[in-house]
Amino acid sequence: MEKYVYRRSDRHLPPASLIVFAALLCGFALVNLFWPKRENSELENRKLAQMPVFSVKTLLNGKWQDDFSTYLQDQVALRDGWINLESAVNALAFGKTEESGILNGKDGWMFTKLFTVSTDTEKQLGKNISAVTNFAQRYPGRVTFLLALNGDATFTLDIHRVEKLRLHVTLIDRIRQLENAVRNRRLTVIDMRDDYRANKDQYLYFKTDHHWTPDGAYRAYQQFCTLKNLTPFDCNVYTKITVPDFYGTHYSATRRWNAQADSFSYYDLPNQMTVYKVNGEADYEPVKTEGLMNLAKLDTRDKYGAFLDGNNGYSVIEGNGTGSILVVKDSYANSFIPYLTANYAKIGVVDFRGLAYGLDSTIEKEGYDQILILYNFQTFISDNKVIYLDRPTTLK
Repeated sequence: MEKYVYRRSDRHLPPASLIVFAALLCGFALVNLFWPKRENSELENRKLAQMPVFSVKTLLNGKWQDDFSTYLQDQVALRDGWINLESAVNALAFGKTEESGILNGKDGWMFTKLFTVSTDTEKQLGKNISAVTNFAQRYPGRVTFLLALNGDATFTLDIHRVEKLRLHVTLIDRIRQLENAVRNRRLTVIDMRDDYRANKDQYLYFKTDHHWTPDGAYRAYQQFCTLKNLTPFDCNVYTKITVPDFYGTHYSATRRWNAQADSFSYYDLPNQMTVYKVNGEADYEPVKTEGLMNLAKLDTRDKYGAFLDGNNGYSVIEGNGTGSILVVKDSYANSFIPYLTANYAKIGVVDFRGLAYGLDSTIEKEGYDQILILYNFQTFISDNKVIYLDRPTTLK
C-alpha cells in the first residue's frame, strides 16, 4: 500500500526578488508622488508638463491620458539624472553618435544634423530670398546681408569612424543660390566662409551650443567694418570678462556624459538699451532700460541669453558713433551687436519672433540710415517670419 506524504508547499509564495522589486516599485511611486514638481527644466531649456485638468471630454477622447503620461515622464523623480544615465549608456554601451538630431563629434564637438533640406524648407527658402531681395530693392545701397554659417558648415566633421563627413552638396548649393539672388539685386553680402575655414583652429563656435562665440562674431564684425569703411571696436579699451562653465543648446539635447564646458567673454560696456513693448506697426512702448548684458542670466543654464537680454521684438541701443543702423536678426546677432556701439549713435534691433509687422514705417519714423540683416543659415532657410520684411506698411 502506497503512502503519500503531504508537505506544505511554499511554491505559491512569490520569490524574494519579486518582493524586493515590488517594494522598490511602490517606493519609487511614493517618491514620485511627493517629489517636488517643476515648471521648467533649466538643462533642457523648456517648460515641463503639469498635471492636466480632468474632464469627461478629454478622458473619452484620450487626450487626458496622453497628457497625464507626458506629465509623469516630465515630473519623474531625479529626471535629470535618468536622462544623463541614458545618454551615457547610449554612448558607452551602444556607441551611439547621434542624439535628438545632434551629431557627437571628436574632442567634445557637437553639431546639428543637417545634410539635406526638405521640399517645404526649399519653398520657405525661396520665399525668404524674395523677401530679402524685395526689401533691398526698396532701400538701394542701404541694406547689408550677413549669412552666418553654422559650425557644421565650417568644419570637417569626424564622427565615430567616419572620416571627413561633410554637409551634403545641396546645402552649399542653397547658400550659393541665396548669395547669387541677393547679388543680382545689388544687395551687399558678407561671405564669411573662406575666412572661417582659414581660421577654423580659433574659437569661432561653441562646442556645446549652436551659436558662434563672441570671438567668431567679432571676425564677422571686422568684415562688416571693412565693407563700410569703419574703425572696428577696440577690444583693449574696455574690461573683458570671461564666463566659464557654459553648456549650450546642443548639450541640452544630447546630455553628453563627457561634454566639455564652453566659455565666452564679453566687454563691460556702459551703453544702455531700451526694450520696447510692440503694440502695433511702428507703435512701441518703452518697458525697461538696462545694460547690454543681463548679468542675472549668467547664473542660469542659458548664459548666452545674457547678450541683449535675449530676443526682444524691438529695442534701441545708445551707441558712441554717428548715424544709425537697424539690425534685423536672429540670436546669432546678440553677441555681434554690442561691437556696433563703436560705430553708430543709434542701433535699432528687430527680432520677428516678437514683432509681426513690416519695417518700412519704422525705418521712416525712426530715420535709420543703414539696415543689417543677420541670420544664421539654418534659421534663415526655414524661418517663416523672414517674410515680414516684405510686408507693406499699413500706416497712412
